[in-house]
Amino acid sequence: MILHELIDFEVLRVIWWLLLGVLLIGFALTDGFDMGVGALLPFVGKTDLERRVAINTVGPVWEGNQVWFILGGGAIFAAWPSLYAVSFSGFYMAMFLVLAALILRPVAFKYRSKRDDARWRQTWDWALFIGGAVPALVFGVAVGNVLQGVPFRFTEDLMPLYEGSFFRLLNPFALMTGFTSLTMLIMHGGAWLSLKADGVVAGRARVLGSYAAAGSLLGFLLAGLWLAIGLDGYAFTSPSVTDGPSNPLFSEVAKGGSWLTAYAIRPWILIAPVLGIVGAALTFLGLRAGREVSTLLTSKIAILGMISTVGLTMFPFILPSSIDPNSSLTVWDSSSSHLTLFVMLVATVIFMPLILAYTAWVYKVLWGKVTEEDVRSNTDTVY
Repeated sequence: MILHELIDFEVLRVIWWLLLGVLLIGFALTDGFDMGVGALLPFVGKTDLERRVAINTVGPVWEGNQVWFILGGGAIFAAWPSLYAVSFSGFYMAMFLVLAALILRPVAFKYRSKRDDARWRQTWDWALFIGGAVPALVFGVAVGNVLQGVPFRFTEDLMPLYEGSFFRLLNPFALMTGFTSLTMLIMHGGAWLSLKADGVVAGRARVLGSYAAAGSLLGFLLAGLWLAIGLDGYAFTSPSVTDGPSNPLFSEVAKGGSWLTAYAIRPWILIAPVLGIVGAALTFLGLRAGREVSTLLTSKIAILGMISTVGLTMFPFILPSSIDPNSSLTVWDSSSSHLTLFVMLVATVIFMPLILAYTAWVYKVLWGKVTEEDVRSNTDTVY
């Protein structure tokens, strides 16, 4: 027996679908509070000293948190090549906007302290705001478009053709999911600053974070209602082959009905939206009450629940096509080969625990609040 056949192709596909979700959620849980702090920066810090306090809560860890973003992109490229081809080409302008915003962030971190000039530093502080708010918004807009279906199709030789435009991505439902994503990460940034900052910065973060928690909860509920009554879902019209070749044109898919029928088929997935709702509500209450560690935990639970809701509701669809449903990408027909997925899984089993262990060690070493006194004396602060 060939070694990779120890695990069925179908099982490997599900494992890599789960791992993709883990990487995306890991990115939101770690780099998410970095983006949230950036989006909050002009509002929680009224002076240069206060903004330096906020920046130094994420300064030592933001580069490490980017690992999850890189791993997520790499996993899409290697495990789901069709998804990579369609999404990165179809969402080209949106991706360019995200990358441009993310490039601003490291430049701003490095340059804002190079000159002791108020206008210079304020300019880079707004660059940090853009680097936090824009990706959070665009990621949510992308999710909204995925739920509606993306205008692409495959030719007979599996060449993807995208027939949309950047401005068509900015439709009402997608803008609402973008708002939900942005407020979700601002909530997370507020919870982080409540834990890591001190004084007026933490106080303002609690107030603004609580508003964001309420906004993300409202947006999440409205998105669910919209899915129930205003958007068509996608479904197979013939039995799907779960361990066959990766060719989406072999499947028969139709657009119609509701995404929420997934909850009738798999009632256990209801746990995801419940976690999202309860987590956001508890984060709102925790920020209002001034709780710190538990509030950051409930913020993570909210993010876990909200992102998981999307994946579990759509399963097995990954990227539906709005113009040719038969071209829709699913877990069963858009993965790499059996051998490739197995080799990648072995590498993941070896290296993922090392990444998690190192990340945990870094956060343990850097545990503690950043105070104005630390910043004044440059004690353990660099920005």
